[in-house]
Amino acid sequence: MQIKNILFYFSLFFSSSVIAGVTPWIDFEANSGHIKIPVTINGIEGKAILDTGSQINVINSVFISKNQLDFSHGKKYKIQGVFGVNSRSSFNKVPVSIFDTEFILDNLVSAPFGHPNNQIILGAGFFSRFVVQIDYPQSKMRIMSRDAINLKDIKNVKMQPDIGTGKPIVRVKLNNEMSAWLLLDTGNAGGIMIDRKVAKNKQWLEKYSSKSSVSRGVNTVGFTEVFRLPSIKFGPYELENVLTSVPGENQSTNITHQSDIKWSHIKGKKVRGLLGYDVLKHFVVTIDYKRGYMHVIAP
Repeated sequence: MQIKNILFYFSLFFSSSVIAGVTPWIDFEANSGHIKIPVTINGIEGKAILDTGSQINVINSVFISKNQLDFSHGKKYKIQGVFGVNSRSSFNKVPVSIFDTEFILDNLVSAPFGHPNNQIILGAGFFSRFVVQIDYPQSKMRIMSRDAINLKDIKNVKMQPDIGTGKPIVRVKLNNEMSAWLLLDTGNAGGIMIDRKVAKNKQWLEKYSSKSSVSRGVNTVGFTEVFRLPSIKFGPYELENVLTSVPGENQSTNITHQSDIKWSHIKGKKVRGLLGYDVLKHFVVTIDYKRGYMHVIAP
């Protein structure tokens, strides 16, 4: 397949126009539920994590400290994670190589996220440019221009951008008892995480023998209760015994919200939690992040 890769990938970050085409499949590493692809920053090889739940690109402060890197400082951002909000500094003029192409990236927010080999998180700035296809069972992915696929006609998951944040949310049926909008979060290694009020109202914590656990967000750790929900319906598929977590008693989180438009009576969907890797791992997932189209198929 002949594709002008350099121009194609250059437009990934900087261009509003897209060359019609489909890239070859690229192998990725699924580590603790995270999609990781090779990246080089400042000449140092490492991994980039793809995260649909992040509106920004993030550079690992642990990686910066270990390698004693000194980048140009940018403005500060308030970063909302699952378990809190923190003010974080950012860096500009960071040399990044991805897909064998060199970039200089600005506004990389600094935050710690594990091993220094995990160098960067690519969020909305990555996903919004193209249609992204992720083959979870085969651990490979590719990128398409919107001219190469008519995802609107084949979508089979109810998905849309959240009206306030622009993040992708999907409609899921929980245990044949209720439907809920959940944030599609490829950076979440779990199955689903839902509002504690929902689980208590449905008595799921008592019925399905929940156990206490500790989870880590981008800002801090939090306490959760974990159990197996007997079934969820995701698009045309029904999954059984889905790994499910809820915030611990009195544990504050940012997993639920309902956005609105200022100066308008229009309100967005009420988001009840997150949907992550333990559900997605069964499927080939095709996402048009910007337009809110999604197709899944179990190979």
